[in-house]
Amino acid sequence: MEKQINFQKEVWEGWTAADFIAELDPLLSIIMSGKGVIPPIKTKQELKKWCKENQPYYKKEIPEVVEYFSQKYNIKN
Repeated sequence: MEKQINFQKEVWEGWTAADFIAELDPLLSIIMSGKGVIPPIKTKQELKKWCKENQPYYKKEIPEVVEYFSQKYNIKN
């Protein structure tokens, strides 16, 4: 069963989880299609690290963002 994601949760100075997802989605889509400069992400640990490094302004893990992308790309472990 997939976890519910609170997209409207404010994470940082008015930015919501949905805002961070919108910022990361285009780049991650390229990576996951195999057309990026790095290989597709295979584990949740790699996904957490990539999200933290590529989020604008806020460099801590956002569980809602990681959960959204892990569900979207079927990353289980």
